[in-house]
Amino acid sequence: MTPKKNYFDVYYQPGPNPVFCYRSGLMVYEETLANGVLVASGYNAAGYPLNVLTNCATRLNHTLFYEPSAFHLELDGQSIDYALTFVNFETVRDERGIEAILTLDSTVKPVRIKIHTCLDGTQMYTRFLEVENLSDDPMNISRMAMLSGGLETMMDRPWLTARNDVGSFYSVGYFDSDVWGREGEFAWHALQPGAMAIDTRFERERFRHPAVFLRNNLMGTMFFAQIAWSGGCRFAIDYQAAPERKNSSIAFCAELTGYAPLVVLRPKETIVTPEVYMGVVAGELDDAVNEMHAHIRRSVLNMPETDPSACLVGAGMGAEHDMSVETSKAFMRQFAEMGAEIFIIDAGWECPPAQGGIDWFGYNGVNVPNPDRYPNGMAELSDYCHSLGMKFALWVEIERLGSLSDVFKEHPEWRAHNLYDQQSGGFLDMTNPEAAAWAEEELARIITEYRMDLLRVDYNVSAREYFNLRDTGTGRKECLAFRHFNAVYKMYRNLKKRFPHVLFENCAGGGGRTDLGQMKAFHHTWVSDWQRAPRSVMITNGMTMVLPPERVDRLFAGMGCHAFGSFDLQMRNAMLGHLTLNVIAPAATEANAVQMAFVKHSVELYKSFIRPFLPTSKVYHHTPEAASDPDGNVSILELSAQDGSRGVIGVFTLTDAHAPQRLVCPRGLDLGRNYKVTLDNSGYTMTVSGYELSTRGIAVSVPASLSSELVTYEAL
Repeated sequence: MTPKKNYFDVYYQPGPNPVFCYRSGLMVYEETLANGVLVASGYNAAGYPLNVLTNCATRLNHTLFYEPSAFHLELDGQSIDYALTFVNFETVRDERGIEAILTLDSTVKPVRIKIHTCLDGTQMYTRFLEVENLSDDPMNISRMAMLSGGLETMMDRPWLTARNDVGSFYSVGYFDSDVWGREGEFAWHALQPGAMAIDTRFERERFRHPAVFLRNNLMGTMFFAQIAWSGGCRFAIDYQAAPERKNSSIAFCAELTGYAPLVVLRPKETIVTPEVYMGVVAGELDDAVNEMHAHIRRSVLNMPETDPSACLVGAGMGAEHDMSVETSKAFMRQFAEMGAEIFIIDAGWECPPAQGGIDWFGYNGVNVPNPDRYPNGMAELSDYCHSLGMKFALWVEIERLGSLSDVFKEHPEWRAHNLYDQQSGGFLDMTNPEAAAWAEEELARIITEYRMDLLRVDYNVSAREYFNLRDTGTGRKECLAFRHFNAVYKMYRNLKKRFPHVLFENCAGGGGRTDLGQMKAFHHTWVSDWQRAPRSVMITNGMTMVLPPERVDRLFAGMGCHAFGSFDLQMRNAMLGHLTLNVIAPAATEANAVQMAFVKHSVELYKSFIRPFLPTSKVYHHTPEAASDPDGNVSILELSAQDGSRGVIGVFTLTDAHAPQRLVCPRGLDLGRNYKVTLDNSGYTMTVSGYELSTRGIAVSVPASLSSELVTYEAL
């Protein structure tokens, strides 16, 4: 019997060097205020406080680490990680969890720091800081690490292994690529002794989701973390080991990156840092993934207005079509027949017909339907959409304005400036209160005036744009990113509260802003604009590691999806996330009846079988490194109900696939039950015990490259 992981508690041990023990599920994390420095004292993945043997505590010896502090802050060039004094420790508890707040004062600078730790019963916790300037002078914050310090040591290694190849003891997993169209390319890497960093956005492209997994190959523990931030951030790992030494240690840091100062802290001002989510399990990758998903669902993406349980099937059209009223209505009818529940008009609705919608970049920010394209306004399409039983949606990009928008002509001070004091492209400086107020009210107007049920928000900028410098009015400049993104988050939270009936979809140049900071006010997110197989399958595989699948938008048929792969592969890849449809026939002709029948069958299967358990599903990545394995030619992804009552497995052949038959062993089963198993290609069904399915597996035949099989299982 596996222990139920629904326990959370905080254990505070006062004294000259007080200890703070955080317990959630079977995860334990401890910190010690040791001689004025808050240090990380270690983790346990089996539920034991580190002083369970009172006189033989197993806390880390923080002197073994070069940077043992549990956070890092630098103000005006001075570290304030040391010489801290204890002020207070309090906890706030409710039915969802517990929040602990440790308050410390610096004796180096007049600053108060509050360390927040939130527990919810999963094996992951939330950490963020409040930093208050107690003085009458501004201060530059040039380093901001929300969580850091030692993770673990391996003492007397010969007791663990006779091997001396220290480069094989740990593996670190993350998304290799940071460029557009290659989101979710997960790979494990052998961790070599020394220091390494995994950077996102700052001096990089913006398409690497900020997440990391660290696996101890000797002891079976796995650490995992995400940073809820849309700007620059970094995971740093410091691994101290050598073959001739019997001991090794490993430390970790999650911090923001950007031009210094990251923030100018004004007199008497308090700032709140982005959140870090950190966890540990004794288990393998998907044990960590599912604990992470549980924490995200319970404690991160939990605004009352953003309940994802509907998972409505979307469908849309944009600048790849003529976008006329007649074409729009024809596509609405096609989507309604398919089973779509939301119709989305994508980029291009502001452009005149002569442009063909292609120059939507320049028209961005006009924010009114072109009268030549829509002579009766947007209400005609909204009303027609509703008459077909579908909800109505529009695409908007509010944080970047095109050359044909008059906003910057009227308010040149709203345009951000780069390092050389030159105007940026179309980047709207949301740190300007007037610009931020305009953006929020403009979105509110669009939602109301055009009768929207869903708002799709885009964000097509280079990562370089939001590391501009801004004048603070204090005689100092600061990096734009921190205050800009906090203003963006505030705007979307405000709008979500103002329009609780409206669904919010994040669409940031594809997967350019999928982080949990942005996602807090959104129901689901586009994770990539690349929809062509085989990479589209790999993207689904990877992005469902860091985001729950009901939050991961996947597209069928549009954006080049139709160009590669079998019809069934294209559809089934989208069915393992938040399903979005595109057209299968031009407006001037009828849909192929064979295609339509398969689409209708698949959408109904999604709605009736997958969607009911999708918002709470477990995920199993049978081929986690599908995108990075040069010899891999198959991707297998499984979703299952929490209680093992049902599940679905997508088997996708990639390029150069040779084996006609593969053995798949479902992992989300209850071994003591019998199951009805269905192979969707043939409709063939069989009754098999859970134990037999788990141990002997299912023989799945997919004879060609870029094809698929969908396996469903349901307890009898």
